[in-house]
Amino acid sequence: MTLLIAGLLLFLGAHSVRIFADDWRSARLAQWGEGAWKGLYSLASLAGLGLIIWGYGLARATPVDLWQPPVFTRHLASLLTVPAFVLMAAVYVPGTRLKARLGHPMVLAVKLWALAHLLANGRLADVVLFGSFLVWAAFDFRAARARDRRDGVIRVSGPASRDALAIAIGIIAWAVFAVGLHGWLIGVRPFG
Repeated sequence: MTLLIAGLLLFLGAHSVRIFADDWRSARLAQWGEGAWKGLYSLASLAGLGLIIWGYGLARATPVDLWQPPVFTRHLASLLTVPAFVLMAAVYVPGTRLKARLGHPMVLAVKLWALAHLLANGRLADVVLFGSFLVWAAFDFRAARARDRRDGVIRVSGPASRDALAIAIGIIAWAVFAVGLHGWLIGVRPFG
């Protein structure tokens, strides 16, 4: 569990600088330059992600059950991850109304992903991992929306076809991941 927590602190800590120390971040960007900042940020993020994966794998090897979620929560989790994938696709399809309306669909996707996995899993490592991401995403979304209001950010949306494309990409990506990759990468098959 120590490696998992260390990874979460490093990964989410790096991703929390704008939430809790935006002025400090701006000063470091000005002092070090964008390349150096992004390099250090990427190294911290990758190291944190590596520790999360390693620590979560170790924690799953010696599970600590907190509760046994009802079977229906697995189905609910699968359903909740569909819009999470659609929101993630909306980040990368330019001009979606989803992004214009929500502002930060990636953070909302993380919220849905974390909530879905909290509902379907009752082990300590799951609560630590997914609970941490859910709390982080809630704080990050709030801070990002406040920055948008402060800076007067206006997002322009394109035609509805952009959203249709994001929805199609998201559903296809969800199907590929849920049916094939989740079992291979995570060791859990959502659909048997």
